[in-house]
Amino acid sequence: MRRLIPLWGLLAAMLSCQAMALAGIGDKGDLKTRSLEGVVTDADGRLVAGAVVKLEDTKTLQVRSYLTKDDGSYSFYGLSPNVEYEVRAEYQGATSDTKKISVFVSGKKVVRNLMLNKKK
Repeated sequence: MRRLIPLWGLLAAMLSCQAMALAGIGDKGDLKTRSLEGVVTDADGRLVAGAVVKLEDTKTLQVRSYLTKDDGSYSFYGLSPNVEYEVRAEYQGATSDTKKISVFVSGKKVVRNLMLNKKK
């Protein structure tokens, strides 16, 4: 005996798939964002754990922060490719130069390594 799927069930499944596509969920949704990764080093080139990395959205001025891991690495995900960002690091009074992430930088993953300036 063949079992038939009710028409309303098929319609609900189709609408659900369409809603997921519009929301950017799944493989195609990943193309709409990018990530920023890098490491923080001191002026002598040593990796710095516990540095504060600040990422500023230049459009909304919203700032996100990240503490570097033991290997000095940091990462930010879900960044819009249509927004410019500025990133900088701070650790015990030392700061890095501010680096810009332009809308013209292509690719899903942007790498910006930050070096802390010597304390004055």
